[in-house]
Amino acid sequence: MSGCQFGKDEMALSTTQTNNKLVKYTQEINREYVRENMFSPYMGEAVNSIIRLKMDLKNGGEQMNIPIVGRLTAAAVGSGTLVGNEEKIDQYGMRVWLDWARNAVATNKAERQKDSADIFGQVKPLLSDWGKELQRDEIISALMALPSESAPSALGSDAGQRVNGILYDAATAAQRNTWNADNSDRVLYGNATSNYNATHATALANLDTTNDILNAGNLSLLKRIAKNAIPKIRPFKTRDGYEYFVAFCGTNPFRDLKADLKVVNYSARAREGNGMDKNPLFQDGDQLYDGIIVREVPEISQFVSNVWTTLKTAGSGGTTRVEPVFLCGQQAAAMAWGQMARPTFRKEDDYGFITGSGIEMAYGVSKIFTKPTGSTKLIQRGMATGFFASAAD
Repeated sequence: MSGCQFGKDEMALSTTQTNNKLVKYTQEINREYVRENMFSPYMGEAVNSIIRLKMDLKNGGEQMNIPIVGRLTAAAVGSGTLVGNEEKIDQYGMRVWLDWARNAVATNKAERQKDSADIFGQVKPLLSDWGKELQRDEIISALMALPSESAPSALGSDAGQRVNGILYDAATAAQRNTWNADNSDRVLYGNATSNYNATHATALANLDTTNDILNAGNLSLLKRIAKNAIPKIRPFKTRDGYEYFVAFCGTNPFRDLKADLKVVNYSARAREGNGMDKNPLFQDGDQLYDGIIVREVPEISQFVSNVWTTLKTAGSGGTTRVEPVFLCGQQAAAMAWGQMARPTFRKEDDYGFITGSGIEMAYGVSKIFTKPTGSTKLIQRGMATGFFASAAD
């Protein structure tokens, strides 16, 4: 065994040249997470829907008229003469203008041949997600927009404009003040009605992060304002004599409210057994307090950061972030459809070498408003708007 060479020389191992290595690509594309439209449960064709869907223009037309009828308020006539004392119906016709929204993805056989993960096979779900995001964002824009009897400024342009009204970020200070005055009985700034000022920017400057955040007390105040407003804001639904409103807010106000409601939820909600399944202490989701369903729509906070940028420093000291909260009852907004979303396909295919898939739809979305007889005010009909200080994380 003395002549054995084991252990003296290392074993020679063959290695795989770089180009010969197996590269295994996953066949599943991890598409960017796209949130479902958070407004979807509150959209419908019924008159008591928060966002009412109107299909009247499916056979053509650029604008839709939505009749708004006020309730009767005259005093009763007793044994006196009723003839000549009849009450006039307070009515208004609100117009919604429609525009197109389209998108598409095109490729050719050369690029598909290179594609090892079927990226282009994800076109249809990507377009579907794009449409959901677009509608969600335009509903947010409409809830914040200032009512207007004029057609949208970019209607019919290359980009189109499906949001009706004056976009908040495009409005002048005078236009914001007019909206503020017209809707003074259905707008709240922070924790007290005394924070209101006829100048919108001045009212916003009253808000601080000590008293004027979204908490249980301020949320209840916003509800009381909605209940006392004239014309009346009808609750989203009633059940067994109880009324429910729905408040849509961004991530930051929702965070503040959840922190304030922890004590309430801890004391009043079940924690044993399957009670944990519905207790907001343990499960994420909507908050329910004082007959108000509070739904978080994170993109509202993103609008403050990226679109309504004046709100980032609108509060106390010119450094305090302010975010809107939309407390909605019936018919807060309308989405008028001319054409529901449908798939489209490219026709110029270069003998079948180029393929393209797209989506197209035509609609208009608007905050529902009314104009009382004999008045110049444009009043948002189905919602109260709250502004609260809410610092970013």
